[in-house]
Amino acid sequence: MAIPDQSLQLHSNVRSNGTLQLSLSEVATPQPGEKDVLIEVAGSPINPSDLGMLFGPADITTAREESVDGRPAIVADVPEKLMRTVAGRVDQALSPGNEGAGVVVAAGSAPEAQALIGRTVAILGGAMYSQYRVAPAKHCLVLNEGTTPAQAASCFVNPLTALGMVETMRMEGHSALIHTAAASNLGQMLVKICQDDGVELVNIVRKPEQVTLLKALGVTHVCNSSDDDFMDRLTDALAETGATLGFDATGGGELASQILSCMEAAQARRAQGFDRYGSTTHKQVYIYGGLDRNVTTLTRNYGMYWGLGGWLLTPFLQKIGRDEADKLRKRVADEIDTTFASSYVKEVSLGEMLTVEAISVFGLQATGQKYLVNPSRTY
Repeated sequence: MAIPDQSLQLHSNVRSNGTLQLSLSEVATPQPGEKDVLIEVAGSPINPSDLGMLFGPADITTAREESVDGRPAIVADVPEKLMRTVAGRVDQALSPGNEGAGVVVAAGSAPEAQALIGRTVAILGGAMYSQYRVAPAKHCLVLNEGTTPAQAASCFVNPLTALGMVETMRMEGHSALIHTAAASNLGQMLVKICQDDGVELVNIVRKPEQVTLLKALGVTHVCNSSDDDFMDRLTDALAETGATLGFDATGGGELASQILSCMEAAQARRAQGFDRYGSTTHKQVYIYGGLDRNVTTLTRNYGMYWGLGGWLLTPFLQKIGRDEADKLRKRVADEIDTTFASSYVKEVSLGEMLTVEAISVFGLQATGQKYLVNPSRTY
């Protein structure tokens, strides 16, 4: 196939005039080095983790459509008080898109690179809202024959995060898990992993229909944080499962603290006597997302044996090392149409992504409203 000299890439630019601009730029199509491959990108999800670079601190309710060099663009206002929080990226054209998949259309001279020509591969490398992307052959996840780029587009962030939660549980000596925003694509993957691996999982959601969705997957423990008796139900579930490790996608508000409180209450039911410092069992919550932008509030009624921290996929993969990470990647490739299948409400081109209508959907980070970007489609 003929590879064009120029191709399109989406850029996000917080400008010094107090606006954010999302636009398509024509760039030189990258050329693979000796051990690299050139991928024609045909699928890249819009994950919650992508929205920070896409929109920064912009108020997406102010988004309006414009045109730059005859191509669609979006402009939105950035509140003046928030400009200082992104001083390091002002007037810089950043390239969003954490992960994606496509077909290798060219490669360097190295045998390991040449062997991938024509194969569907996925990468976690940034700048994936691009028509073409170069990556080292050794960093590619090579999918089994018959896997499409759309199926492989979400191979990394959600699947490896879900697997990483279970591995973290094992590494830190816990026996069961708690997960918030549990009806998400990631949450449903975690449900299937825990069912397959025999791990007790307590799921937290915020809507009745999400309870129904998870129950249909065979979930035993699901608690609705909007219910009046949420804390009682959560404590019961934690007492039954013994879960002392939580992963919180919301970040802000009181939920992390509520989980720790219920962990302590559940442990108190097992206590043989009173200890003024609370249960001696360590209770841990990791925040791995920011769906709630409010301040994280802690009410310390859970003794002294607890921890609250952040958890990110890349440092976790570095911690476990290449061999262990490759085992997780192989599991993803082998179960890409079962355990790790992702669903999307809509597939859009780069240009179709840059509409107020589209942004009003995927910008809300709502469960069941995930978009797939296909840069190979005509914009």
